[in-house]
Amino acid sequence: MPPLAAGRRHSVGRRSTGGAFVVGNGAAGESNTHLWRDVVAVAAGNVHAARNTGRSHTVGLRTDGTVVAAGWNGDGQCEVGGWLDVKTIAAGWRRTLGARVNGTVLAAGRNVERQCDVGSWQNIVALACGDWHSVGVLKNGTAMAVGNNRAGQCDVDEWSDLVGITAGHLHTVGLRFDGSVVAAGRHGSAGCQVAEWRRIVMVAAGSHHTVGLLANGGVLAIGDNIHGQCDVRGWRDIVAVAAGSAHTLGLRLDGTVVAAGNNADGQCDVDGWRGIQQAR
Repeated sequence: MPPLAAGRRHSVGRRSTGGAFVVGNGAAGESNTHLWRDVVAVAAGNVHAARNTGRSHTVGLRTDGTVVAAGWNGDGQCEVGGWLDVKTIAAGWRRTLGARVNGTVLAAGRNVERQCDVGSWQNIVALACGDWHSVGVLKNGTAMAVGNNRAGQCDVDEWSDLVGITAGHLHTVGLRFDGSVVAAGRHGSAGCQVAEWRRIVMVAAGSHHTVGLLANGGVLAIGDNIHGQCDVRGWRDIVAVAAGSAHTLGLRLDGTVVAAGNNADGQCDVDGWRGIQQAR
């Protein structure tokens, strides 16, 4: 489960003690995680619209399958206090998703584009949130998607052999069992040009870029690089990656974190983080 998460203006890391580090803009309370305990995974809501700058949220999954959230709750995206038996979480623009142990999915938050219409989903093992769409991987390795499809970001019906999935502003990226990668979304988007990637073990999508973790601990990135969010080729010994709107995070084997990209709000100030760890 992901020990790192990146939003538009903040970054989150799971401490080995079960708490959470948060850096960046905390104007909406998304940094109010000081009392969190027994967290095994984190997610960060990614605010795309400029009018909502600074309004985002942070989500944590606990060992007992309950969920906690902090930050902006304008659409009810933090109303997860009653969720039980959750095994994986995802956070997007104004919403939160949680897949239960039985494979069904819970949703809270904005549903104007029907991105929370996941009540009928079954056998889900992985989730991701884009700005206006939601995607899931089924136990059989196929994918489902709901929400805005104006750029074809929900055209995932023919995908197979998936083990992971991620979603950006207007694109979706899937990781296959064999380490290859597939993508759907805005025609000609550089963030979708991943067909030649191989030996990938994890993928992460920012608003307009895509990041892939190689089996050897290196990292690939493609897409919008206006803030240097794709400048990751020198990274080594990476075991997990996360992508925010315009920044990228990488967790090293030793529990430290590296960052590249937009740091206007201090979301890349992770040099002091220690003991960031994936839950076992």
